[in-house]
Amino acid sequence: DDKYIMFKQEDLFAESFPLMKEIRRQGKLCDVTLKVEDHSFSAHRIVLSATIPYFYAMFTNNMAESRIKEITMKEIEPQALESLINFAYSGSVKIDSQNVQGLMVGASFLQMNKVRDACADFLISKFSAHNVLGIRCFADSLSCSHLLSAADKFIHQYFYLVAESDEFLTLSFEELIDLVHRDELNVPSEEKIFDACMRWVKHDTNRTAMLPRVLANVRLPLLSPQFLADHVATEELIKTSHQCRDLVDEAKDCHLMPERRALVQSYRTRQRLYSTVGYIYAVGGLTKSGESVSTCEIYNPFKKQWTMGEPMSMLRSRVGVAVTDGRLYAFGGFNGTERLSTVEIYDRKLRKWTQGRSMLCKRSAVGVAALNDLVYVCGGYDGVTSLNTVECYNPKTDTWNTVAPMMKYRSAGGVAPLGQYIYALGGHDGLSIFDSVERYDPATNTWTKVKPMLNRRCRLGVATLNNKLYACGGYDGNTFLSSVEVYDPVKDSWKPVASMNVKRSRVALCANMGKLWAIGGYNGESNLMSMEIYCPEMDTWIFDASMCAHGGGVGVGVLPMP
Repeated sequence: DDKYIMFKQEDLFAESFPLMKEIRRQGKLCDVTLKVEDHSFSAHRIVLSATIPYFYAMFTNNMAESRIKEITMKEIEPQALESLINFAYSGSVKIDSQNVQGLMVGASFLQMNKVRDACADFLISKFSAHNVLGIRCFADSLSCSHLLSAADKFIHQYFYLVAESDEFLTLSFEELIDLVHRDELNVPSEEKIFDACMRWVKHDTNRTAMLPRVLANVRLPLLSPQFLADHVATEELIKTSHQCRDLVDEAKDCHLMPERRALVQSYRTRQRLYSTVGYIYAVGGLTKSGESVSTCEIYNPFKKQWTMGEPMSMLRSRVGVAVTDGRLYAFGGFNGTERLSTVEIYDRKLRKWTQGRSMLCKRSAVGVAALNDLVYVCGGYDGVTSLNTVECYNPKTDTWNTVAPMMKYRSAGGVAPLGQYIYALGGHDGLSIFDSVERYDPATNTWTKVKPMLNRRCRLGVATLNNKLYACGGYDGNTFLSSVEVYDPVKDSWKPVASMNVKRSRVALCANMGKLWAIGGYNGESNLMSMEIYCPEMDTWIFDASMCAHGGGVGVGVLPMP
């Protein structure tokens, strides 16, 4: 009779290991002792071999240790070894701030990769600007790519805070250069890199001789002419070094003679992957019923929450917004009755709006961009006609002057900075909706055409991220759009990326924390309070918290974290 049954005890293994742990606790059947410093730990070779790869190799490959009763361990702390032996019997281990490094060293040595990775994840959860450089060094010593990569990502994202830490000052020269040479550093401007390097040099007088080599890794041509003149050229340590002065002169030449930019070593003129890290301010715009408002809402990306801010003094829809020098500027707009030329400035420290000098003409549906401490206000609608005129605002002197007009009359176009240029995209002239794009070079005061977009768009959202220009949503004359496209200035080409989840005309777009945030708009039926976020690595849009008080058509700006 060949009939049989197969019996399986599901809890056998679950019950066996606790029993083996108890047998070990009683000191029974133990056949090996592990010694570290003045501590001894008895165990069973079969359990260690089955659960710890290091001991499997030791006990099953005819090594000398496979035949001796007592084995000395030199690479692991006693407390860590005890915890890892207990883990071999129980499958659990407590990881905390006091034992995590010792455990991770031990787990790495014993090839217990899952415990090592759990320790790495614990350290990642404890990252701060004040400890991440030390943790990165620790990860490097263990060749733990998972922790090393996470530390680098954190350092890139929060460099402006990491550079203010005490750990930053203890970096070696080689470590500093490796860090500041990276394209991935997320800083609002190259000024942060310069300030960090000078802080490092001044921390130790022995570092003064290293300044020329340090400064060679700061991308001085990317600094504004004002900062170069007021802060770099006047720095005593730089004034006394002819090598440093040569680097400053090179940067000045790039501003005075733009055609020489190509002659400068490429990495010093190459843009970093700048990414603002801050709070999103949504100002002005419309109610659900289409009335202009003065409301200000503030989005905290860490809490994923909108809160009410101080309202502007005037109603403003179709308002232009820019951020520079830690202040948010609201330009023009429509108050429900007339187009505006007035300007309001929000000071986060004082939590109040003040009046700035009015623009030279009234503008709503206006495009605004900040570059090199100046703000450029482009096109718009004055109540009679679409405009091609461009005004330049200097916040330090609170003055306006006109610069070269755009080649097209653009109302409801998109305007954004990219590199050392201002780009104007799409819009309409009252008759036609455009796919055309032009860019302004402040160094030559000229506009030139670049590759047009793939789609005609007015009332679109435009923002710069990772040295590329994104255009999203809008209206093409027939359809309200959800499509998104991205411009690569190196290739002078556009390509489509993932569409938004919702059609959005009059959408506000901004870059923050390495992502794009599309806020509000109009879908052809109603004004929108919703917001969605684009992740360029995943090429996906996901919804996030909706605004509380706006019904779309807002102006947005990101104020970096203080």
